[in-house]
Amino acid sequence: MPNPKRRHSHSRTRQRRAHDALKVPQFYLDKDTGEAMKPHRVNPDTGMFKGRQILDAKESK
Repeated sequence: MPNPKRRHSHSRTRQRRAHDALKVPQFYLDKDTGEAMKPHRVNPDTGMFKGRQILDAKESK
């Protein structure tokens, strides 16, 4: 397995590690319930997506 010939500088190491930070999960507040939901997903309680009825609420439970 290859090994580095020279050590990396602090700057180069820190530039690489700058991308390792944890991201805040994305969410939006539902207009009807005010509940935090993940975007681009059908609401499992109501079966609504983008203002349209996609699933029956009884089927999802």
